[in-house]
Amino acid sequence: MSTCSLDLAPLLGGAPGNGTTAADYICSQFDNVSNQFLDAGYAIDSTYLLFSAYLVFAMQLGFAMLCAGSVRAKNTMNIMLTNVLDAAAGALFYYLFGFAFAFGAPSNGFIGKHFFGLKEIPGNGFDYPFFLYQWAFAIAAAGITSGSIAERTQFVAYLIYSAFLTGFVYPVVSHWFWSADGWAAAARDPTKSLLFRTGVIDFAGSGVVHMVGGIAGFWGALIEGPRIGRFDHAGRSVALRGHSASLVVLGTFLLWFGWFGFNPGSFLTIFKSYGPSGSMNGQWSAVGRTAVTTTLAGSVAGLTTLFGKRLQTGHWNVVDVCNGLLGGFAAITSGCAVVDPWAAIICGFVSAWVLIGLNVLAAKLKYDDPLEAAQLHGGCGAWGIIFTALFAREKYVNEVYPGRPGRPYGLFMGGGGRLLGAHVVQILVIIGWVTCTMGPLFLLLRKLGLLRISAEDEMAGMDLTRHGGFAYAYTDDDASKHDGGEGFMLKSAQTRVEPSAANQA
Repeated sequence: MSTCSLDLAPLLGGAPGNGTTAADYICSQFDNVSNQFLDAGYAIDSTYLLFSAYLVFAMQLGFAMLCAGSVRAKNTMNIMLTNVLDAAAGALFYYLFGFAFAFGAPSNGFIGKHFFGLKEIPGNGFDYPFFLYQWAFAIAAAGITSGSIAERTQFVAYLIYSAFLTGFVYPVVSHWFWSADGWAAAARDPTKSLLFRTGVIDFAGSGVVHMVGGIAGFWGALIEGPRIGRFDHAGRSVALRGHSASLVVLGTFLLWFGWFGFNPGSFLTIFKSYGPSGSMNGQWSAVGRTAVTTTLAGSVAGLTTLFGKRLQTGHWNVVDVCNGLLGGFAAITSGCAVVDPWAAIICGFVSAWVLIGLNVLAAKLKYDDPLEAAQLHGGCGAWGIIFTALFAREKYVNEVYPGRPGRPYGLFMGGGGRLLGAHVVQILVIIGWVTCTMGPLFLLLRKLGLLRISAEDEMAGMDLTRHGGFAYAYTDDDASKHDGGEGFMLKSAQTRVEPSAANQA
């Protein structure tokens, strides 16, 4: 304010001292208005981030509906409970350890070491909305894994892996690629970069979230083995279809809705201009473009899957279309902010064939994943990382990741191969890290007899044997009039024929 007063006082004239007093008063008012604008900016950005966090959290409902519809009716209550567990256990362990391991700065390039239990938060550049947003991402990774091991996993195993994944495995990966101190982060000082003097552009987490969840689910499902009856004695695939396509569609639309917080929300702020004041070139426009690329990639992937599976099976299958949509979303998540809409169409088209191809390979290898989570999130997530390194546009890269002239961008856009090399490294280190952490955990659980339920319980269904009854059983007064007070199930649950234990591969 002192500089303002010195410049303004001579212009006001008047008796000596009066001009200075008037200048001080006017400048103080300017300072008050300026501070109010700053407060408004913080409020707008915080509100935007909180709203995005709520959208990402709504994806848990989408996961729950998708998982419930994709399993057989006798395991509905079990899979719904695991989705609730992912959110609740994830909240506690991410609060205690995860956030500190991910963003605790200053730290080394491998792991954070501050903010355990949110100590010193708010402060140090972080506030509560940021924690809430990152927690919603952490439980999304855990939700992906729960789908891979559905219908045959002991409840205690869910407790253990969910706490370990959200409290340690996922936070370390997010530190590598999203923290300013991370060894492969795009925000790291280029003079200290350990990865080709560039960083990984994984904007919203095709690798950090989807590959981590997908690879963890892969090892869980592989170590457990397929569900009883999934493959016959000749090794042929036997479809164990989910009991409700309606729930699958509902879950898919809820996930689609939540992805508008997942991808555009990863900007973290919206009140930022890229050009002269008063222009349309700002972060708000980039947020809109990110929502468009997300929509196009998912939509094209869904349509491609529809016709691709029609050629393969002769049927128009809504469940396949939903999985294709989600595969497109998982793929575009890495580059959604730095590619043009036309490139997103390519991303979605290729991701559909990645998913179809991996599903064929899984059947040949007798790998059983009820939600196709490893193929969808792991495989399509890996493609999304490669896609970003090929199609990232220079202008968008410099807007989203400012302050580094000459930063590498997409190979096909003229940016050279350094970014592609960095992204190949990202895929390899994520596979290696998750394999070395989650693989031994699942092996230990199996060794201790805590991983898979018995064949008898699996045949009867976990809802009955582990949770006290079927999800679709009713025991109210109206039901007792029909069945003598013992409750009744939906007709579909009563008449469903399950494969026998003798058919186990």
